[in-house]
Amino acid sequence: MPLSPMDIHNKEFSRSFRGYNEDEVNEFLDHVIKDYEAVLRDKKNLEEKVAQLKESLARFENIEESLSKSILVAQEAAEEVKANARKEAQLIVKESEKNADRIVNEALMRSREIQMEIENMQRQAAVYRSRFRSLLQAQIELLESKQWDLLEEEQTS
Repeated sequence: MPLSPMDIHNKEFSRSFRGYNEDEVNEFLDHVIKDYEAVLRDKKNLEEKVAQLKESLARFENIEESLSKSILVAQEAAEEVKANARKEAQLIVKESEKNADRIVNEALMRSREIQMEIENMQRQAAVYRSRFRSLLQAQIELLESKQWDLLEEEQTS
């Protein structure tokens, strides 16, 4: 066990003939006590500072660990966001392709319907023209018939 300043202060030395000067020894011991007390105070202060530094280090290590975990969570979240964005983009592309196919199919169907309407109108126009031609020919034949000549002769006579 280390000496305390009180141990040094209370130390008694035996007396001998032609020993050391008692006042010089006491003065030296007082000086040693003061230095020893200063060393012990410094040691205590340093131990407190070490404890504070260890506490600060532990706090910073906790912060570092929290930051590391936060970074990992952020990276995972970013990857998840990217994956979701890719999936959503793929869904949008698929939906767009479906819509494009539907629009093209509808346009083709409408085009066929219009083509059929045009053909139907052309047939109706041909039938109408044929009927109209027949009607006109019948009227011309009626005008050119001899019955008109007979009627004219009857009216003139």
